Amino acid sequence: MKYLAEISLVDFRRAVEDYSEVVWNYAYILTRDRHLADEIAQDSFVKAYRSFQTFRAEASMKTWLLKITRNTWLTYRRSAFIRKVVLAPFLPDTSSVPSAENQYMNKIAASEMWEIVLQLPAKYREILLLHAHHQLDLQEIAESLGISESACKTRLRRAKQMALKIMNEKGDS
Repeated sequence: MKYLAEISLVDFRRAVEDYSEVVWNYAYILTRDRHLADEIAQDSFVKAYRSFQTFRAEASMKTWLLKITRNTWLTYRRSAFIRKVVLAPFLPDTSSVPSAENQYMNKIAASEMWEIVLQLPAKYREILLLHAHHQLDLQEIAESLGISESACKTRLRRAKQMALKIMNEKGDS
């Protein structure tokens, strides 16, 4: 039995290495606060570690960890931990090195886009993040959020419409 526990610990370490950045980024988008994102990500991995033996692989490890992260955030939110909103631009990960001008333009575009996304209500902001940034499919998003696929599809469509409306209003100003 000890041998099985050791294998699970190795698997858990691999999951932490593979998904720590994903979990932290998700926590940051939910909280919009770097320190709180650190705390939620850490608590999420502690919770995942405690229940790692019960992971049934019905969903991907990524989906399972994001669901734990979301539930941890909801717990913090309910306990009135979130008092302050900090808007900081999200810097995209670039695999090649574009010119300084392209880097600047990409940074501005990403910043403007994330400002729009961060203006959305939490449930729409969250679904856009899971779909666009984490590239989860509708079934994985629905499972992660605990909603039906049809509700997920509707929420995603509304989120996109709301973001487009904000973008258009910003362009008219």
